[in-house]
Amino acid sequence: MIEVCDVLIIGAGPAGLAAAARLKQLGAGRVIVVERETAAGGVPRHCRHSPFGMREFRRVLGGPAYARALAERATNMGAEIRLGTTVVGIERNGDLAVALTSDTGVRRLKPKRILLATGTREKTRAARFLTGDRPLGILNTGALQSYAEKGLAPFRRPLILGSELVALSSLLTCRGLGARPVMMIEERPAPLARASFMFLPRLLGVPVRCGVRIADIHGQKRVEGVRLVLADGSEMDLACDGIAISGHFTPEASLARAAGLEIDPGTGGPVIDQFGRTSDARIFAAGNLLHPVETAGWCWAEARRLAGFLAISLSDQLPEGTVASVHPGPGIAYVVPQRLVRGGTGLKQLQLRATEPVRGRLATEDKGKRTLSRRRALFPERRLLLPVPDLTQAGGNIVIGIED
Repeated sequence: MIEVCDVLIIGAGPAGLAAAARLKQLGAGRVIVVERETAAGGVPRHCRHSPFGMREFRRVLGGPAYARALAERATNMGAEIRLGTTVVGIERNGDLAVALTSDTGVRRLKPKRILLATGTREKTRAARFLTGDRPLGILNTGALQSYAEKGLAPFRRPLILGSELVALSSLLTCRGLGARPVMMIEERPAPLARASFMFLPRLLGVPVRCGVRIADIHGQKRVEGVRLVLADGSEMDLACDGIAISGHFTPEASLARAAGLEIDPGTGGPVIDQFGRTSDARIFAAGNLLHPVETAGWCWAEARRLAGFLAISLSDQLPEGTVASVHPGPGIAYVVPQRLVRGGTGLKQLQLRATEPVRGRLATEDKGKRTLSRRRALFPERRLLLPVPDLTQAGGNIVIGIED
């Protein structure tokens, strides 16, 4: 037996759950959310610290409470959430069809629309080229928070690698477990999180060193220490019993890639237009699948907007036809959305990220016309927003870069 639904949402993180609740609010029909894990809520359910929920619920919540609140809101609105369910593949020839597996077996589902909200994942130690021995005690933030969810402390005196918001989440998770990080290091010359956030490690007595990289990891069975190369080229040995690796995210885009959707080389996620449509207009995408990595609150708000466009598409009322393609120029890692369509009111802003810390101006080139922003400091892990170009004039290729 083949089930049918109006919208299938793949992924029950903040973006997927926000879209599900919004779609039901807009009367989108039968909405099914599938999640391969055994609980809904995505990454926040592993984060035992606050603050979550100010934008969504007007109160401060811890990660698990925030995840439960999102799931309850979607369920109360009438969305169906199926946990422990994995999508095997998406068929796009003819009507959309999806193969699902769970403990009840294999089944097929035919949705009118699909929303991909599969999120992002951290790069592994190997992908980050960390050399040295391979003892126990080297974890990324997600693994650390999984330990914390079970009340387990994988180390007592870890080194934290990274200085973005996720690294601060690792720091808070360690403190919640009673662990005392010995140092936080950043390979770049300055912290990636805003200066106001970097008061946290100092407040907790954790030294922060920038321009530092790991040259070697010591230990046989467990981590015993690391050798660091400092900004001036000198080396130092640091005793620690673990390493918490944070950041360097990549979209969980295997389903999109296997389905043959166009993938953006800058983000690693699917190419979308300002309505959230991928290269197959029946398939939408939202959340950190599009831009590694944003906060849960940002993904929640963005997914609600994109869900509104998806609801309109069910009645085939969204405009079609790409008018312009947006490309990253010098100094820009990626731009989202990458395609623009004339007509309608889609996302009003382009999201960009810089490749390196720099002080400069954003330069937009469109049909030979150049527009320069004011000069400002730009950082790799900080969101940059630009208004979507006026499409009554724009067309062809729009390139956005950084000039000194």
